[in-house]
Amino acid sequence: MEKTAIDDVGIETNPMDVHSIRRPISQALGFTDFAMNYFELEAGESFSGGFHTHHDQEEVFYVQDGTATFDTEEGEVTVEEGEVIRFAPGEFQHGYNDGDDPVVGFAFGAPDARHDWDQIESMIYCRNCEEEVGHGLELTDEGGFRMDCTDCGNTFTIGG
Repeated sequence: MEKTAIDDVGIETNPMDVHSIRRPISQALGFTDFAMNYFELEAGESFSGGFHTHHDQEEVFYVQDGTATFDTEEGEVTVEEGEVIRFAPGEFQHGYNDGDDPVVGFAFGAPDARHDWDQIESMIYCRNCEEEVGHGLELTDEGGFRMDCTDCGNTFTIGG
């Protein structure tokens, strides 16, 4: 058995500085079969760096306080306090705080406590393709993201 208070878990943020408070609960307690992260999002902050999918994990978000907005392939979805939203592996999404009041919520992923970086695909603008297309990503030694266009192979780094 392992137990901790959420406030006792250290803060780890995204290399792209898209949120100020993310507490990796699964890492702190040594989870092996699913991921759990706690977030506090101020106005304009997001759970992740942008519109993306995990090909190896489903993701579930629970909004404890406030209202989160998710961009999905089917349009914008509002998730209110006490509501849950699920994304299957391969479904693109981007969740963020579109309002003025803080959002407190949790992100869960399964299977496994960590996703494989090579199983994440982000939809971002490619200067070579001149359109928004899928990009694979990997974490660099400097703590940034290396982005690789899945159409033309163009590579660039964000953060770190």
